[in-house]
Amino acid sequence: MSKPAIDIGQHSEAGPKQANEDSFGVMLPEPPLCETKGLAMAIADGMSSCDNPKEASETAVKSFLEDYYATHESWSVETSVGRVLTSVNRWLYSQSQSAAAGKGMVTTFTGAVLKAGVLHVFHIGDSRLSLLRGGELRPLTRAHRVRIGEKHDYLSRALGIDVMARVDHREVPVEAGDILVFTTDGVHDFIKDGLIAELIHQHTDDLNSAARAICAAALKAGADDNVTCQLVRIVNPGEPDEKAWLKRLAALPFPPPLQPGQVMDGLRIIRELHASSRSQVYLAEDTETGRKVVVKTPSPNYEDDAAYIEHFMREEWIGRLIDSPHVAKIVQRQTPRKFLYFCMEHVAGQTLRQWMDDRPRPDLAQVRDIAEQIAQGLRAFHRREIIHQDLKPDNIRLDADGTVKIIDFGSAHVASLEELKLPVGERGPRGTAGYTAPELLEGARPHKKQDIFSLGVIIYEMLTGQLPYGKAAESARQWQRLDYVPARKHRHDVPVWLDRALEKAVAKNPARRYDTMSAMLLDIKRPNPAFAEDAGAPLLERDPERFWKGLALLSLLLNAILLGLWLSS
Repeated sequence: MSKPAIDIGQHSEAGPKQANEDSFGVMLPEPPLCETKGLAMAIADGMSSCDNPKEASETAVKSFLEDYYATHESWSVETSVGRVLTSVNRWLYSQSQSAAAGKGMVTTFTGAVLKAGVLHVFHIGDSRLSLLRGGELRPLTRAHRVRIGEKHDYLSRALGIDVMARVDHREVPVEAGDILVFTTDGVHDFIKDGLIAELIHQHTDDLNSAARAICAAALKAGADDNVTCQLVRIVNPGEPDEKAWLKRLAALPFPPPLQPGQVMDGLRIIRELHASSRSQVYLAEDTETGRKVVVKTPSPNYEDDAAYIEHFMREEWIGRLIDSPHVAKIVQRQTPRKFLYFCMEHVAGQTLRQWMDDRPRPDLAQVRDIAEQIAQGLRAFHRREIIHQDLKPDNIRLDADGTVKIIDFGSAHVASLEELKLPVGERGPRGTAGYTAPELLEGARPHKKQDIFSLGVIIYEMLTGQLPYGKAAESARQWQRLDYVPARKHRHDVPVWLDRALEKAVAKNPARRYDTMSAMLLDIKRPNPAFAEDAGAPLLERDPERFWKGLALLSLLLNAILLGLWLSS
């Protein structure tokens, strides 16, 4: 990924007003944030009729430029900026609520993030961002104004007006040589776009002079407000650099085949835990700490496969991002690595697959407990906008205390990495047949509902020992021929309401699936009335536990009556 680069020109003055209530700025972070998060820029215009308009605009711009970089690296630009602006708006609105009637703190806001050749624009109010390309100035935002009467315009949307702020968002591909023109209404309401473009052309080698000339032209044209112009010329949009990326991936060689007793970078190999065509997993002892760790190494079969190497490296990066007692932790060591591998915590115990083999008919309470722990681990992924994509019993372990941990996430999809448009992208659907949601086989975008599907399959399999559609479909065409097999066909003590909850969790159509794991877990804990009520099904099918308890009570009552009759005779 090449580093984005820009030139900046800025000018702002109060004009005919006593105070300048506009704010603006650009943030140029150091690597790697300039690549993973991009470059941020913004302009804001505080509403003069409110209290502290300057503080309102400064708060919006400063919070955006600073807090955006404090959001999680795995979050998309839209999610990160959305969280920041929601927080800013609520704070401004709270100040408005405590202020005198009709006053408070309100500001317009126009911000942008340049990342991987794409400009992410966020806008509310009547400040403006335009794109100058080929001598033509094209607005990228529209003013949120409402006209009352013949001469009066009022802001219809701005930060601080309401508890919820509706911020426009769009994505615009940009090129080297493009110039971004940020202006407040004191500028673009008084001079035409053609003049702005001409003044930038006249001062193309000095953007600060261009910004001053634009503000001076607005004041000369009769501007009765503060005037602010911020110009950002894109020198390098930061598009993916394939050669640099591949060079980075090849920086560390693959390790040789490892044998028990062999030492690599201070790691003494104890034994091999797992081997497949894609990786090897070893139990090792860290000779520096005496701690047992799991070492994962790439398969030499993929030594020249950049996409494979990228995904292998991604797994370690994801593991460092996530902090959950139900996700295996990445072990960070002080010893420099000479080979491509990473270390994870050793979870002593068994895989969920082994647990299921040992317990072909587990108690429902045990199944619920394991499902809830898996869900907690998945939530840690989803909070970071990461979709696991390959959840299955083999990728889950239970330690000696019964704590469940997700141990493999090499197939995970990360929203922020998708925005980077890396030259070694996804190669078809990932995951394991039978546990992968059908829509992924048809090329659907990764979504948390697909992890909900996988969790539903695992719960079904824990209860029945079978897959919910009878077999593992490996293509969209195979899925079309399969129908859900009720869990009760495999295990008669499964209540109808629970069976229907599982059917919804693994629905082939994602629109019919649960939206949240919380809703699914709630429905497997207690009967959902929508599932439990079925006039055509006897109580024995709807709720076996209640049926047998009722039958036992009725039997006890009949025995008591018969005993009473016998004693009285």
